[in-house]
Amino acid sequence: MGGGLCPRLSSSWENKETALNDAVSKTKVGKYFMLDARKSTFTKELRAGTATFLTMAYIITVNATILADSGGTCSAADCSAPVNQTAGPECMLKPNEGYQRCLDKTKSDLIVATVLSAMIGSFAMGILANLPFGLAPGMGPNAFVAYNLVGFHGSGPISYKTAMAIVLLEGCAFFIVSALGLREKLARIIPKPIRLACAAGIGLFIAFVGLQVHQGMGLVGPDQSTLVTMTACSSTNPATGECISGKMRSPTFWLGSVGLLITCYGLMKEIKGSMIYGILFVTLVSWIRGTAVTYFPQTLIGDTKYKYFKKVVGFHKIHSTAGAISFTNLNTSDAWLALATLFYVDMLGTTGTLYTMAEVGGFVDGKGSFEGQYTAFLVDAGSTIVGSTLGVTTTATYVESSAGIREGRQNRIDCCDCRLIFSGIIVFYAALNERASVGYRAIAGDSWGDDDEGGEGYRLGEHEGGGAGFHHHDSNAANLLCSKWDCGWHWIVRCSELV
Repeated sequence: MGGGLCPRLSSSWENKETALNDAVSKTKVGKYFMLDARKSTFTKELRAGTATFLTMAYIITVNATILADSGGTCSAADCSAPVNQTAGPECMLKPNEGYQRCLDKTKSDLIVATVLSAMIGSFAMGILANLPFGLAPGMGPNAFVAYNLVGFHGSGPISYKTAMAIVLLEGCAFFIVSALGLREKLARIIPKPIRLACAAGIGLFIAFVGLQVHQGMGLVGPDQSTLVTMTACSSTNPATGECISGKMRSPTFWLGSVGLLITCYGLMKEIKGSMIYGILFVTLVSWIRGTAVTYFPQTLIGDTKYKYFKKVVGFHKIHSTAGAISFTNLNTSDAWLALATLFYVDMLGTTGTLYTMAEVGGFVDGKGSFEGQYTAFLVDAGSTIVGSTLGVTTTATYVESSAGIREGRQNRIDCCDCRLIFSGIIVFYAALNERASVGYRAIAGDSWGDDDEGGEGYRLGEHEGGGAGFHHHDSNAANLLCSKWDCGWHWIVRCSELV
């Protein structure tokens, strides 16, 4: 039979792939992206861009949920009130149908805003800076704005529109500093061993967070005696994450573990697209209803998500967050302190991440510089300006870019691939499941994540639970969250440690 069916199919596929890569490399697109010069191929770049997108796709819902916790542009005027009565400010902190409808619309706006800012930033980084880095609204600054500045449902000292004005000013200041070359000089004074240690330090930190309850696989949870302990429980306290019962019996943990093992095995065997296969496996399994690991449990929330999922295609126009900027109440001590905090975090955090990814990709030379860094700094800062006009917080380079780098990407076409996928998410978002990237974050994820304890509604984005697992209707939710994460200072300490 000539050697069997599988070898013939494999050989046929490889021949077609080679023919496609050769054809693309000879086109204007291939020459523009210098595929041959960089010893890369079209299919390799597509795999790399897809891997980057899949590992950072969780930010789409998580960022929107965190910022929606601030209430956005919603106010007491949106609350439902009895006939011949007027709703007071307290309606925003209690269950209210009208206010909840406004929050749902705001969250939809923020989802689109997150996708657009990530799409524009990633596309600009690939085309202008020729670097394989993905950009999106960063985790940390969004929580600082939502819970410290604006406060839970607008209970803080600064309004949402003023907060976006602060982010806009911070982005402009950051752009000026980058344009003057000061950011590049700051990065150069960091010794090379420290820069190399950044990659290892960030990686260990992210791996730890990727294993935690509320942010990752749920293997690590809080303990009053030892601070942290092994959990992976079937039932946890939604507010603290402490184990209630069923240690090491969490179905979602074991599903995530299988996805993680698939990815690790692929990396060990150097299988092409191994970063993608584990994520796809977890995603497909999570879509099946009637299981302990389903993303669509037989609950009101699960039914709502499944109904939206079945739509597959949809489009939402930004109504409330785009251009929601006000400079009226900017001249206050709280506003200036927030501006200084965000600028400090952006200056050190995103600069450190950029250099870390450059080190991982092997782009940094002996002098501590990398090709396209000046433009990369400008794109990074400019993306924050664009994001603020859409209604989201600081846009930054993502550590998840290392997924694509690991897949072998070397130039900018993969960022365009990542950008095209983000653009597709605007209409196909209903079919996404951010849970799937949790396993990867245990390898090289992000500083925040998501939680889904068996579909019980205690993950970011559910009406019964939110704010990293805290009850929405708990009046102390914002304070509890800040005490757990130290909000913006969590990032400030982290960035200080990098330098």
